[in-house]
Amino acid sequence: MNENIITWLLDSDPSIKWQVMRDLLNLPEKEYSLERAKIESEGWGRSLLSFQDSNGIWGNGIYSPKWISSTYTLLLLKNFGLNPNNHQAQKGSLILLNKGFYQDGGINFFGSLKHSETCVTGMILSLLSYFKINDTRIIKLAEFLLNQQLKDGGWNCQTFNGATHSSFHTTISVLEGLKDFNLENDIYGNEIIKSRDRAIEFLLEHQLYKSHRTGKTVDNRMIRFTFPTRWRYDILRCLDFFMECHVPKDERMNDAIGITQKRQKKEGFWIQNSAYPGQVFFEMEETGKPSRWNTLRALRVLNYYTGK
Repeated sequence: MNENIITWLLDSDPSIKWQVMRDLLNLPEKEYSLERAKIESEGWGRSLLSFQDSNGIWGNGIYSPKWISSTYTLLLLKNFGLNPNNHQAQKGSLILLNKGFYQDGGINFFGSLKHSETCVTGMILSLLSYFKINDTRIIKLAEFLLNQQLKDGGWNCQTFNGATHSSFHTTISVLEGLKDFNLENDIYGNEIIKSRDRAIEFLLEHQLYKSHRTGKTVDNRMIRFTFPTRWRYDILRCLDFFMECHVPKDERMNDAIGITQKRQKKEGFWIQNSAYPGQVFFEMEETGKPSRWNTLRALRVLNYYTGK
């Protein structure tokens, strides 16, 4: 492994540094946990926590404005690896459940909809599970998502408008939500694993980014790397999920792995591609510049699937 790149990654915010120590250096938990604990009191984590208002909300909104609302701020804090027992995050997460829980068992933040939004339900289930919210309504969210799975194995938030083919974006959000729920609950364990395996097969059948009809790239943004990913899918987010779930290497991953390798610059890093338009509290990385986030994520995926 490129020692200069590791040194560069370690010269960073605690939210990146602890993951480098765990995923790339394979250090014991007692070492990286000390660095992880700093997220609450230093750097980007401390800054994001400071923007929560006295009511427990970020950005004066639950789901919007993007990307400073409570939903997207908490998703970013989760990606940082904030302590799941952090009281600010737990307060904010419970507000999401209280404001969004809908009569059909999912999450609906939108007055124009008469049903829950599948993609958002997946994201909120992930947050509630990660931040250890103890509420029986969370089980209903998992049930809602399991019942929304399509015949092809994935999910689509437009099923209520007649969609029958799964969406990459919705599928990855639901998969992450069910994974986090399953880590914290014994309920529906086998059913969730079966559901997950069907969805993974859906993604593999599409080689993680290709149309089932034409074999071409569905969307070029799926093969470009931007962090935070927000609600969007890309192959690096997918491979990172596969790695977390210990999904075995499959030849249908090869093209996505190859693209990830080709995105690496000769110096050893990956760049930050264009961020998704929206408000932010602060910029972590500049578009077109070396990205520690993308470099960390790409290296741990490649280490897992290629040993390099």
